[in-house]
Amino acid sequence: MVKLGLIQTTSYSNNQKGISQVSKILKKLGRENTDIVCLPEQWLKNNEIKDWDLEFLDFKKIAKEFAMTIIPGAFYEITKQKTSIISPIIGPKGEFVGRQEKIHPYDYEKDNVKPGKEAKIFNTSCKFGVMICYDIVFPKVANTFVNKGAQVLFSPCKIVRRGMESWQMYVKVRALENRIPILAANVENYRFGGNSLIIDLTENNKVVTTKVMKLNGECGKSKEFDLHKYEKSRKVRFLDSNKFQ
Repeated sequence: MVKLGLIQTTSYSNNQKGISQVSKILKKLGRENTDIVCLPEQWLKNNEIKDWDLEFLDFKKIAKEFAMTIIPGAFYEITKQKTSIISPIIGPKGEFVGRQEKIHPYDYEKDNVKPGKEAKIFNTSCKFGVMICYDIVFPKVANTFVNKGAQVLFSPCKIVRRGMESWQMYVKVRALENRIPILAANVENYRFGGNSLIIDLTENNKVVTTKVMKLNGECGKSKEFDLHKYEKSRKVRFLDSNKFQ
């Protein structure tokens, strides 16, 4: 069993206050023995991170204290070579163990953000992949992670209220398509719609359905998963895929 969680954030007046408030929620999840926690995309006041180690020092300390993996969200990284949107991964020893680039920049982001080229698998408490917001719209992204061995998918998002219905459908369909749990974190405030999703799957007489947990307000939630229970259904699902033109 592995315990996986999300934090749903709200608006903060500056990065320091946001980090301080979310650190309290992270510690609560840590005391509940949560193994991996994911935050939304671009939830900080200043979404450009210049010094990852400095900005997320508190998160690194919490990760080490509770032997917890933390996905702090996804943020702009601007260098002389390119602008990217990066989701860093803090491992259970309190150090950065990798980073996933956003593969599909959204709308206005396309003018400046260079797309990522690789779906990376991280292995701490389990094998997982990170789909950043708009990435979840594209079936191939989730499918590539799963074919590379991901047992669960996390998705840092920032979804406006008018986009909630479509977003929730995308998350549930990707879980069903790939027979895999998905945890998608969102921001909740006057503009962004919250309703972060923890998607589990249940199977009854060969019919697979989603079991959905939604977050409300600024909070953190976690759930235990037996990630091996999906393997047979996933194998059958993929074997049923025919090649055609």
